[in-house]
Amino acid sequence: MSAHLTPIKKPKGLRLKLLYRLLGRQFGKPPGWLTVQSARMPFAYTSWMGKVYRLTKKLEVSQETMRLVRARVDSMNVCTWCIDAGRWYVTTKTPHLVPKLDAIDEYQTNPLFSEKERAALDYASELTEHKHVAPDTMHALARHYSEREICDLAWIVATNHLFNINNLGLGIGSDGLCELHLERQATSAAR
Repeated sequence: MSAHLTPIKKPKGLRLKLLYRLLGRQFGKPPGWLTVQSARMPFAYTSWMGKVYRLTKKLEVSQETMRLVRARVDSMNVCTWCIDAGRWYVTTKTPHLVPKLDAIDEYQTNPLFSEKERAALDYASELTEHKHVAPDTMHALARHYSEREICDLAWIVATNHLFNINNLGLGIGSDGLCELHLERQATSAAR
């Protein structure tokens, strides 16, 4: 899928130019959301997205659960940029989660997932699909998570929707980050 707006190759402003360079080094190229949307928006918007990322690090729910919930929401919303970025992160930073990522759509029956993970994924799935959660789902969630962690899960789903809808609305699809990662690994190995 190609973006509805032409990606901006040469951004204006020093901070945006630095962000292009920094994220280009990290991912292999500047990400689509940066070149299509952020390059056209006031920098405060991009700064706010960075704040969301930093706030996510303060959650009490485990980072593994957060990754699984984000992957489930991305999959349900079919945000290919987010699916690709999530897989890139898991592949490069937490490779032990790859089998669960591969089975995320079968989490309810796949033995890789714990009851605790299933409760979080049921909550995320129901909130994503119906925009509300049944009392039974909340009771199951409360058996495994504190009230603070339940609020964390709501935050994860809500912020993921924001990023998904931004990307979908502008036609920002996969940047091929996983393929770029594999190419970089092959190039490094060949040296």
